[in-house]
Amino acid sequence: MPGPVAFSGEDRLAVGMTLKRVLFVCLGNICRSPTAEGVFRDMAAASGVEVHTDSAGTGDWHIGKPPDPRAVAEAALRGHDIADLRARQVLPEDFDRFDLIVAMDRTNQSDLEVLRPAGNTVPVRLFLDYADSPGSDVPDPYMIGGFDRTFALIESASQGLLKALRSA
Repeated sequence: MPGPVAFSGEDRLAVGMTLKRVLFVCLGNICRSPTAEGVFRDMAAASGVEVHTDSAGTGDWHIGKPPDPRAVAEAALRGHDIADLRARQVLPEDFDRFDLIVAMDRTNQSDLEVLRPAGNTVPVRLFLDYADSPGSDVPDPYMIGGFDRTFALIESASQGLLKALRSA
């Protein structure tokens, strides 16, 4: 499989040469995307990279709710606090508020493209394209478990995304 995806010249032009606002998106915004937001914001802060992060879901089932307790517990084990986050649904306006939108899986990516306003060129990328061992989808642990595996993938992809941000 190919290595982490770097931002193309087109991406840099679309985001004004530097990426500063990243939105992480999954289905319900209580497992994968808040985990990605929390892990990435902590890694960015530790690396001195200034970036605004947020997360959202394509669905509306959990709006206003905190992350899944299993995600909060796994985050705490790994030194991250995501308990402050609250679920929200992605909005068409997010395409104007963020420089990069990162989807946890291909279904999320497809749903985002349907929501994309006409003429908008903000990059929508799969998160695992930035991982050391790229895959297509971050597995959803909500029904099947595996929060530890999901976290490991998110940590790897976060490191790759940071590297891509530094070189953009």
